[in-house]
Amino acid sequence: MSVLRALRQVTASSSRAVARPVARSGSLRLATVQLAPRASMTAVRAFSASVCRFSEGSTDVVLSQKLAEELKYEKEAVADAPEEPEFLKTFKEEGIWEIQDVAGNDEVTLVRKFGNETIRMMFSIADIQNAEEEPEYEQEAAEGGEEAASPLVWPYGKHSCACTYIWVQANGKGSINIDTMCQEGAFIIDNMSYYRDAQLGTELTAEADWKRRGLYIGPQFDTLDVSVQEEIEKWLQERGINENLAMFVPEYSEYKEQKEYVRWLENVKNFVDA
Repeated sequence: MSVLRALRQVTASSSRAVARPVARSGSLRLATVQLAPRASMTAVRAFSASVCRFSEGSTDVVLSQKLAEELKYEKEAVADAPEEPEFLKTFKEEGIWEIQDVAGNDEVTLVRKFGNETIRMMFSIADIQNAEEEPEYEQEAAEGGEEAASPLVWPYGKHSCACTYIWVQANGKGSINIDTMCQEGAFIIDNMSYYRDAQLGTELTAEADWKRRGLYIGPQFDTLDVSVQEEIEKWLQERGINENLAMFVPEYSEYKEQKEYVRWLENVKNFVDA
C-alpha cells in the first residue's frame, strides 16, 4: 500500500509540473493575440495623420486654377487704366474732404471742417452691390405663363448708396446725425436726429448704439413742412453735401469694391494653395 501511494504522489507531482508550463504557454499565446489588434490600430492612426498633414483635397488644384483665371481676367480688365482714376484725382485736388479708407474694410469715411463743425460722412461699398441686384423670379414667372408678382424693387435706383452724416460742434452743442440715400446725383434725406451728448452721437460701439435706440430721433424728413425741408437742404449744400459729392460716392464705392474683390481673390487663392 505504501508503494502504491508513493507512486500516485509521484504521478500527481509530474502532472502538475507538466500542466504549469502549459498554462503559462497558453497565457502567452493569449497575450500575443491581444497585442495584434493594437499594432494594427497604431498603423491606421499613423496613416490618417499622414493624410491630414499634407491637407490636399482632390478639388484643391481645380479651385486654384479657377481662382487664378478669374484673378487674371480682373487684372487684365484694368491693366490700361491709371492707378488713380480721374474722378478721384479731381476730388482730392479740391481739398474739401479727406478720404479715410482702410484696405480690407467695408466702410469709407469722408471728413471735413466747416467753421467750428467737424463733419464726418460714412458709407459702405456693400450698398452698391445690393442696389445692383435685380429680381429673377419675374422673368421665370413670365416664361411659365403665370402673371408675375410685384417684385421687391430697390427704391433708390441702381446706383444708390446709404450714407450717414455726423456733425459735431467744437463749442459743446452736441451732435446732429443725418441718414441719407445717395441717388443719381442727389442726397435724399431720411432722418435728422440731435444728441445733446456729442460723444453718444458719434461713438460707433454696440453700447452707444443701444443707448441711442431709447432716444427720440426726430420725425421722418418728408413729414416736415416743405419750407423746413428746403432750408435744411440749403444748409447741407453750404457744407458741401451737394451734387458733386453725390456723384462721387457711388463712383468711389465701385472703384473700392473692385480693388477689394481682387484682393479677396488673391487671399483665397493663397489659402487654397497653402
